[in-house]
Amino acid sequence: MFQTVTKTLLVSSSSLVYRSICQSLRHYCNQSSTKLRVSEALAGAELGKNVRVQGWVRSVRPQKKNIFLHVNDGSSLQSLQVVGGAELSDPLLTFGSAVEVTGTLRKSPHPQQPVELGADQIHVVGECNSVDFPFKIKERHSLEYIRQLPHLRCRTNVFSSLLRVRSEATTAVHSYFKSNGFLQIHTPTITSNDCEGAGELFQVEPSGPDFEEEVNFFSVPAFLTVSGQLHLEVMSGSFSRVYTFGPTFRAENSQSRRHLAEFFMVEAEISFTQSLEDLTKVMEGMFRSTTEHVLAHCADDVGLFHKHVTPGHRDRVDAMLKQSFPVITYSEAIDILNRSSENFTFPTDWGCDLKTEHEKYLVKHCGDVPVFITDYPYDLKPFYARDNQDQPKHTAAAVDLLVPGVGELCGGSLREERLSLLKARLEDVGLEEIYSWYLDLRRFGSVPHGGFGMGFERYLQCILGVNNIKDVISFPRFSHSCLL
Repeated sequence: MFQTVTKTLLVSSSSLVYRSICQSLRHYCNQSSTKLRVSEALAGAELGKNVRVQGWVRSVRPQKKNIFLHVNDGSSLQSLQVVGGAELSDPLLTFGSAVEVTGTLRKSPHPQQPVELGADQIHVVGECNSVDFPFKIKERHSLEYIRQLPHLRCRTNVFSSLLRVRSEATTAVHSYFKSNGFLQIHTPTITSNDCEGAGELFQVEPSGPDFEEEVNFFSVPAFLTVSGQLHLEVMSGSFSRVYTFGPTFRAENSQSRRHLAEFFMVEAEISFTQSLEDLTKVMEGMFRSTTEHVLAHCADDVGLFHKHVTPGHRDRVDAMLKQSFPVITYSEAIDILNRSSENFTFPTDWGCDLKTEHEKYLVKHCGDVPVFITDYPYDLKPFYARDNQDQPKHTAAAVDLLVPGVGELCGGSLREERLSLLKARLEDVGLEEIYSWYLDLRRFGSVPHGGFGMGFERYLQCILGVNNIKDVISFPRFSHSCLL
């Protein structure tokens, strides 16, 4: 009995000592090695030195004398090859597992990869059961399939590429506005305004036992914003160039590939302008600058989409950047539609709203490049659009940018700065009291101004060729779906 207990204690003590030694060795290795991201390692940083890389296993290939891994940490599309001795093989090293690898970064003997990591130590940080894992190592999963797994789809090559493109495009948008003298404004997410006037709003109400008797937390009905435009107009009374970039919300009861309940908008407002051309210059400049930046800084990620998701789309993107965007009026657009041989589902009479089928036809007619449509019927536009006073047709100084594969990308207008005309319009639609503050903007130092908004997800669809808008946003929200 005594001998058994003693033996157990010795074994237990040995196990503790072994673990302690392993932890000490790991700590020493970590202290003496330089931590690199995979992108840095692939660029040859710290070549010939002891480095440490952390990431997730994209492939495992054990051999008799060696084990080969591909490790990725999300910093690039390309993974880093890890080569270790067979003694480093571990049954927990599986596709999807998280690892920390320490070793020497060296030039690779294979021309297809510049460097490889010669592993001295491989530590499995997080296990992954490759049998239950919904993504398989040798399968190419469709966007429709991975869309069903929003909590895991960032583990796939295609969606991690999308997120890197999205991040870089965000940087490029901010960079464009900053370099062109725009001031960023953080417009509110909760508002009492319905900027678009469509009534497709999410109302905000408090939840919990303390608010059961509360009628209005804010004393007025409050909603999630559909646009930051009106708040930008407030700021344009003091700053000549402002913009905002953030989430917006529409309660559209639709599950189509074109609609989301939550999406991101880039919006800008320019003071001291009476020309739609001033707006179209900014729209086109932002589109070109952002696209060129993304193509230069995310070549591999964009290339993945253009090769495997939408083959041939790169030619279309290049064509968009090679020529200036044509400009036609709404009346000219209606004439083009009526002279076409297409059988449109929706009418093309003057005064009708342009539908997606009309927009896509107009883009193709103009050479399959982005095209501006100006001077829409006055009655189609919100109360703030400037009246052209061009009866009998009666149009507004409004402009949309239509792009290949998507249709409308940007929408904007000159704003009605004439107090009497704006007041009359608000009276006609019964909004004079609600928007009394908006009239004040015209009473005190008002200037001619205008602005526009661009749907960020639609922009990503345009440059990548992605058909469904739910595949270009991290966590899509739409009617009857709010996963996570």
